[in-house]
Amino acid sequence: MSTSKTRSQIWTVENGQIRSRSDQLATEEPLEIRLVEPNHTLAITMRTPGADFELAAGFLYGEGVVREPGDIRAISYCVDPEIDGEQRYNIVNVALRQGLKPDLPSLERHFYTTSACGVCGKTSLEALRIRHAPVEFSGLEITTEVLHRLPKQLQAAQGLFKATGGLHAAALFNVQGELLALREDVGRHNALDKLVGSALLKGRLPLTNQIVLVSGRASYEILQKCLAAQVSIVCAISAPSSLAVSLAQEFGITLIGFLRQERFNVYSGLERVRVTTDGKGN
Repeated sequence: MSTSKTRSQIWTVENGQIRSRSDQLATEEPLEIRLVEPNHTLAITMRTPGADFELAAGFLYGEGVVREPGDIRAISYCVDPEIDGEQRYNIVNVALRQGLKPDLPSLERHFYTTSACGVCGKTSLEALRIRHAPVEFSGLEITTEVLHRLPKQLQAAQGLFKATGGLHAAALFNVQGELLALREDVGRHNALDKLVGSALLKGRLPLTNQIVLVSGRASYEILQKCLAAQVSIVCAISAPSSLAVSLAQEFGITLIGFLRQERFNVYSGLERVRVTTDGKGN
């Protein structure tokens, strides 16, 4: 079975000296997500092995193929004897509940994606307007004191990043700043799919009163997946894209970018952010 880290021999050049040493890299391998009955490949994405079933479940949820845990009858690795044993762990078979008929033509754009590109092919918000209602404002607030703590918690919990230096993360927090879950992957969107898929399989969706923090930038794909999970507050260590901001504004999501070094920018949903100065919420 594939592992999330791969050992490699490297040469370090420093202060005019060259030395050889062993290093660990973030593993990047293809994952094929297949439906059974009908037998159909939905997507092939480059990912870091680990939490593959959660990734598949989160992907299907974000695309509207499934809406609740009961929509998935079974998830398993490939058992085809004609496929090399190691490669079987790069293929995930998903059996949907009887009677659930996904719109296969609409998913054809996902046949191949890289670890960076996410869910490609949507150039407007029209499809989201049909599928999703805005995130309701229920009086949820998060203080600036809590927000400032989130990046350090994410960094401290990134075990694979510490070993490889080459992975993104998506983390789930409550409004008190407690870390509830974290997933890592070479792709931002894969890490988020794993996080949402974990919540789906445990029956913990929607995530209306919780916060998602991603380690990189906030792209349209990231906001799309958070909208599907009804996340109220989305934070990013880096910048958001223009379309991500448009999506957040239209659907009532609080979007925070450049969350680092005791500062951040709010691009949408300022009403959920409460400024505090003494660390006690006052």
